[in-house]
Amino acid sequence: MGSHKRQALDNKTVTSTPDNVTEGPWDTLRTLTPARIGLGHAGTSLPTAAQLDFQFAHAQARDAVHLPFDHASLAESLEAKGMDCLLLHSAATDRHLYLQRPDLGRKLDDASATMLDEQASTRAEPYDLAIVIADGLSALAIHRHAIPFVERLLEQIDGENWSLAPITLVQEGRVAVADEIGQRLNARMTVILIGERPGLSSPDSLGLYFTYGPKVGLNDAHRNCISNVRLEGLSYPMAAHRLHYLMREACRRQLSGVNLKDDADMQTLASETGDTLSNFLLP
Repeated sequence: MGSHKRQALDNKTVTSTPDNVTEGPWDTLRTLTPARIGLGHAGTSLPTAAQLDFQFAHAQARDAVHLPFDHASLAESLEAKGMDCLLLHSAATDRHLYLQRPDLGRKLDDASATMLDEQASTRAEPYDLAIVIADGLSALAIHRHAIPFVERLLEQIDGENWSLAPITLVQEGRVAVADEIGQRLNARMTVILIGERPGLSSPDSLGLYFTYGPKVGLNDAHRNCISNVRLEGLSYPMAAHRLHYLMREACRRQLSGVNLKDDADMQTLASETGDTLSNFLLP
């Protein structure tokens, strides 16, 4: 192996020498997107650098799926910022079972259910909002983005005077586990922060799922999703702005899901331009 390739491997990146890679007309588009386009070719094959980068991204995605969720440390950090937390676990006892049995990740184990029932019994009035944090398929996304996003969200809704349930952190949790949590806590609204399935360019993408009137048995049609929350995707302020808009509209209309559209960007643009905007897809 030549010194050029050996040095590149030591630095965790491999670059093909310029004289053996034929670039295509889409090469300049690589500056605009992380998508794998305009990679060029070496003969009839992908360049070595592109092939190794693909394999490395795939390994990162696999690692993100199996990374353990450090929910205890996350709870300590949230509590240090003045937020009450409850540590819960789904009915999936370990990661292997979680991946094999999606249904078990959608419900709590007995100990967690009892804990929530006891918490709800200490309060006469229902909570307005329950924030749930679950590892999902990428604990890495939660470790990186949960705290800064929660802080931004709480700043965004500070003027609403909504009562907040303790933040629940669920190990081996899936999206629908928030329905049971909201129902047991008697919360009007739930939002779950969950690690999305890792992609080849985004092993740490955070997803938000919002539900008005949570209860066991709801399907995806009753939820609103905000995805790709991360530094290279949807920013924390914009995600919090969109979620706040959905919450306010849900309270006004008493619904969520497919009947509640995210017009937050249109409302913001209209206020800046003074124009009245509408959805061009609607008559």
